[in-house]
Amino acid sequence: MRLRVEFTTEPFDLEEAPAHAVAAREVIQKAQLDAVDVGPFGNTAEGGADAVLTAVAALLRDSLEAGATRVSLQVNVVREET
Repeated sequence: MRLRVEFTTEPFDLEEAPAHAVAAREVIQKAQLDAVDVGPFGNTAEGGADAVLTAVAALLRDSLEAGATRVSLQVNVVREET
């Protein structure tokens, strides 16, 4: 099964990326995921279910430890083309 995760961390800082946002992005960029898209207001990545779920756990842990007060995320199943 393939999954897509979309996430943001708060509080926002329009001047520079806060430590919690950097921590979350580093987790996603280091994970064994495909189609990683990191942006200022939202981030997405796709991959196998085990890889995505492992990355989400690390993302939550690391971003909260780095000062995030809220992490919003959505995980969707990516339908395989037949």
